[in-house]
Amino acid sequence: MPARPGNLIARSTRQAATPPAALLMLMIAAGAAWPQTAPPPTLGVQEQPAQPPASPPAGEENPGLLNEIGKMFDKLPSLKSSQQTIDDLNSRAKDAAKDATDTLSRLANPSSMVAGRMICPVSGNGAPDCKLGADKLCQAKGFKEGKSLNTDSAETCSAKVLIPGRTRKPDDCRTDNFVTSALCQ
Repeated sequence: MPARPGNLIARSTRQAATPPAALLMLMIAAGAAWPQTAPPPTLGVQEQPAQPPASPPAGEENPGLLNEIGKMFDKLPSLKSSQQTIDDLNSRAKDAAKDATDTLSRLANPSSMVAGRMICPVSGNGAPDCKLGADKLCQAKGFKEGKSLNTDSAETCSAKVLIPGRTRKPDDCRTDNFVTSALCQ
């Protein structure tokens, strides 16, 4: 006849408390409690010392996916910590702000900006040298040197162009560049 669930629990607790189970538990507990100073009795059986598992020699690599991924990570450059990155960004921002402030302070001083008209001499490669023109313009106003802010160009022709019926030749006109305003120091 099937037992009721209540009877099953009562039966299982009674069976767990039987003397053979208690004796077995005592034997397991006693076996694990040998003193550490003396080795447990071996009953004439000697154990062989445990040998570590064979590992590949140090020079030989273990091929495989994980080994290749490890090599890839070894080749990566070391990354900066977040604090180092923030410090680098802050120092760059400070430098940029200082440069911008210096530039604005130089531009904001109206006494160092001069207006005039000075020709840019032709350099050795045929291009106009407006740096030299800006320097000359600033020196004419009492400053040491300058940077051109605004330039202008004009075509200068010889009087031969004005002769009626004469055809214009390539050497009759040239383009001159002028510095019209400069930032002087």
